[in-house]
Amino acid sequence: MAANYSRKERLAHTFAIGRRGDCQNLKTYLEKKYDGEAILCKNGRSALALALKAYFEPGDGIIVNGFTCYAVYEAIKAAGLKPVFVDISKKDLNFNTRTLPKLDAKSDSSNVQVRGIIIQNTLGNPADIKAIEKFAKEHSLTIIEDLAHCAGSKYSDGREVGTVGVAAALSFGKDKSIDTISGGAVILRKPQKHEIKAPTKLPKLSDHLRARFYPLFGAICRGLTYLHLGGALMRLLVKIHWVEKSADNKLDLDRTLSKFEAKLALKQLQVLKKTGAMPLRNFYLVNNREELLKELAKHGFYFNGFWYEKPVSPERYYKKVHFPEEECQNAVFVAQHIINLPTYYSKQDLEPAKKIIEPFLVKEEK
Repeated sequence: MAANYSRKERLAHTFAIGRRGDCQNLKTYLEKKYDGEAILCKNGRSALALALKAYFEPGDGIIVNGFTCYAVYEAIKAAGLKPVFVDISKKDLNFNTRTLPKLDAKSDSSNVQVRGIIIQNTLGNPADIKAIEKFAKEHSLTIIEDLAHCAGSKYSDGREVGTVGVAAALSFGKDKSIDTISGGAVILRKPQKHEIKAPTKLPKLSDHLRARFYPLFGAICRGLTYLHLGGALMRLLVKIHWVEKSADNKLDLDRTLSKFEAKLALKQLQVLKKTGAMPLRNFYLVNNREELLKELAKHGFYFNGFWYEKPVSPERYYKKVHFPEEECQNAVFVAQHIINLPTYYSKQDLEPAKKIIEPFLVKEEK
């Protein structure tokens, strides 16, 4: 991902100068767009944790997509809540009314009192919002929207994502809809159960520098691949903590985002308003994935490393989650068979890749 910023994007990111007013401008824009109180955060998981803390009591159960990332789980735990993983549809990677659990007024089958539901719109694919809203109303569930994958997208009824629930959390992390390497924001719309204190501390200097120079490091590594040194350099940068893997960006409720990230995030949001949202990634379900990835690599397509490990990624954190695989069999299947096409390739560039993928596709179930 670090290698795929354009030269213009890389220069704009590395040399962006942020001022205090840029943070206020971003807050003002978000508050007008999503009609609520905006709080700027260190990252997306911190933003989601604040949203959950605002509307729920410790120990409440929260329905969450069975195909998700560790950041969502971490945010739920940081808020003192209990995740209730729900299986997904193989067609859009979201839960729906067929996969949502049967709830009485108070609890799920494990006797956790389910009070809320996080809508993720996985990889930018909109969930069936009308059906989920009806389900939530029937069971008195509070809806939180996670916009990390889908900022700017619209549901089938024309409403924009982030305008339905009581709160919306955004991530500005690597390879998200709004990408400033780090940072996030939460918009709290309706009266909260608990008052939330906005973070006031700036990011640590080490986090600030990692976020600023990540695209530059990627360009250097990309250039060195022709000498077969790019991968080795990136591994070294990770080892010495000059580059941080996305899943390792720690949740911190006391720190906000950098001023330059606020400036870049606002600019991207304004562009998104004009151009419309793009899918975070297009996906296919395939057989013999490792063989396919090798075949694609022979033709210059490197699609490795895009959420191919476990239903809750990355794999190194999976045991902490205690994921109910028997109850989320579609999510397990998808994690074993999915292949993602990054959006930084043009449609024309991807045509040869699609032809390579076609013989490997999982046949649709009747």
